[in-house]
Amino acid sequence: MTTQRAVQPGMRIGELAAATDLSPDTIRYYEKAGLLPAPARTSAGYRTYDSRAVDRLHFIQGAQRLGLRLEDIGNLLAIRDTGICPCEPAADFLTRRLAEVDAQIRRLEALRTEMTAMLEGLPAGDCPQPVPGTWLQQGGR
Repeated sequence: MTTQRAVQPGMRIGELAAATDLSPDTIRYYEKAGLLPAPARTSAGYRTYDSRAVDRLHFIQGAQRLGLRLEDIGNLLAIRDTGICPCEPAADFLTRRLAEVDAQIRRLEALRTEMTAMLEGLPAGDCPQPVPGTWLQQGGR
């Protein structure tokens, strides 16, 4: 990981990338996806960013570390951008997302149980040749 640089006013995309440890392509993608507002441009057409872009990108990175999808992050940013206290809508959103994560954990635990049973059911030692249609049967066919 590279060392993050100090934020300068009117940063170009390369400077913003260095300040956030992201690639310029990732920053452009976030703009295209609507997660990062379109920046001001110089007369030559270069993007220029301020410290708000750095803060927003750090928020996105933190949300991604929590496993949130970009769509989820966009929803949180939209709540944050309203200018009103985002706590209640954010809590509702995060509660729903946590329920989804819990359901996914239950599905993964069930999958783990199935895989463990399959592993334990494998013959030890001399493994016989498989009979066509007998491996990975579903529902006792």
